[in-house]
Order: sequence, then structure tokens, then C-alpha cells
Amino acid sequence: MAEPILEYSDVTRTFRAGGNFGRGRRLQAVRGVSLAIAPGASVAIVGESGCGKSTLARMAVGLERPDSGTVRIAGESLQSGSRTERRAHTSRIQLIPQDAAAALDPRVTIGESVAEPLVIHRRGTADERRKRVLDLLTEVGLEPDIAGRFPHQISGGQRQRVVTARALALEPNVLVADEPVSALDVSVRAQVLSLLRDIQRRRSLALVIISHDLAVVRGITSQVAVMYLGRIVEFGATDDVIQRPTHPYSAALVAAFPGPDPTARSALVAPKGDVPSAVDLPLGCAFAGRCPVVRDDCRTTDPLLTATNDGDRKVACLHPLAAATPID
Repeated sequence: MAEPILEYSDVTRTFRAGGNFGRGRRLQAVRGVSLAIAPGASVAIVGESGCGKSTLARMAVGLERPDSGTVRIAGESLQSGSRTERRAHTSRIQLIPQDAAAALDPRVTIGESVAEPLVIHRRGTADERRKRVLDLLTEVGLEPDIAGRFPHQISGGQRQRVVTARALALEPNVLVADEPVSALDVSVRAQVLSLLRDIQRRRSLALVIISHDLAVVRGITSQVAVMYLGRIVEFGATDDVIQRPTHPYSAALVAAFPGPDPTARSALVAPKGDVPSAVDLPLGCAFAGRCPVVRDDCRTTDPLLTATNDGDRKVACLHPLAAATPID
């Protein structure tokens, strides 16, 4: 088996809670997550807002440091080594941000923005960088003359392609796309998702999609990790998890996923109640208070992510759903 290109090992990340009511307390954004992503794989990390998926993405690219545990790229820890060594490691994994407009400096041209990673990492001469920028813009489906424009002079879909081109500048092994199409029109979403899929296959790089929308990940990723309150509660092949979810929370996400036959979801029950506070987590399973099939032991025992008999599926549930109704 190939060594993982990106690996989280028992990673934890907390933040100081703000305001008078949270002063001195810690918000548990990521709680003991372990996840291995193979070279060339396409993996989705899905869940509701606040579940910790974007924090995982930021730790992968070095924008956040874990409180404990290790994040590795090609076997090398992102937390160890000199600043130069850490920069070399992080150049192998690049982020496509959610808000492309905010990620682009309005004072510089598109060409200068795309060239910025090459300048920072001292790649090539000025002429070589200019040629590289034009090649990157062409690769993401933009006309080369867009290099002379400013961010406000192009559309939202074009800006998303620009930040994708910039992420490719250093020839990374891993692309992490954080909600890459959430701010785009439906028609443009399909184009951007198709572009990401084509880039991933053409370059044979690993692609990690952060999303709350199963419709986004179904056609572009081969594996999915479902997160709830800082933990992965289910992991497996994307089609398997969507068609036969084994964790009740995964089933709730699938139930909310629009499809051609709503009656096929009759066996999947939506959760009740509100998401618990990540500052004051309940005992036992964090989903117990909302789970439609909760039992007494769920309120006292916190389940670990454990392999099931269903191939490569893993689930963190004391009483996983045996066989949810297949969904077309």
C-alpha cells in the first residue's frame, strides 16, 4: 500500500471561547481526528457549519497548528523542521479558498496574483514566471489576456478559476478546496467542479473537497468523511455512504440531499433538536441528543471510529444502521 500523501494522526485543535460567557473556556473544533489520504485520491470532508472541517483544511496547509497530534505531508511532519523546511513541505499542498474575491488583492493584477507563489518561493526568472502564469490561466479555462485585469473586472466564476490557477503554480501534490463553489451560481458550479475533477485526473494529484453539500461531492470524490462536532463519524466510499449511510447523522445529511425520488428517503429520519455547544460537549456520543435511534448507552459512552464489515467503511456509532434503504 502506498504511503499516504496527507495524513492526520490523532489531531486536536481548540480555540479560546470569546465573550463574557465563554471567557476562560475552550471551543473544541477538532477532536482526535485521524485520516489518511492516498496519492491521487479524491476525498470529501462534509458536515454542518462549525463541525471542524475548515479547521482541518487550514491545518493541512499550515494556517493552523494542532494542539496535539501530527499532520504529515508525504510522511514529513508539518510541525517540525526549520522554517525553510516547513515552507518546502507546505508548497506540496495548496488551498483553494472559499471566498475568491477576498483572497485576491484588489490592488494587483490577476497575473501578479497568480505569480505570487512563484515569487515567494523564488521559482524561475521573471520571463519564466510570466510564461508560467499564462500557461496556468489557460489550463483553468481563462484567456491569457485576463492577466492584465484586476479582480473587480472579472466574474465570480473567473475569480474562482484564478485562485485555482494560483494554487497550481507550485505543482502541489495535494489540492484542498474549501467550499469552492458555495458562492457561485448553479450553472457556474458545474463548470468549476468539472474543472477540479479534470485537473485532479490530469495531474494525478490528491484532491480534498470541504463541503456541507453532498450534491457537490457525489460526482467528484471517491471517498467521503462525515464530520460532526469535531470528529469523523463515518468514512467510506462516497457512493456507499450516500446510498447506505450507517451513522444516523450521515443518514440525516442524505435525507436532506435533494434527488429525483424523495420517497426513497422515507427510511431516513432527520435529527431533532439543536447542535450542542462545542464549548460544553455532552457526555457520551455528541449526537445522542439529536439521534432518532438513541439508546441509553449512547448517553454515557463516546464511540470510536471503528471499521465495519462493509469493506473499507468506518463508523463511530454504538448502534450503526444495519442497512439503510439504497438511494438512487
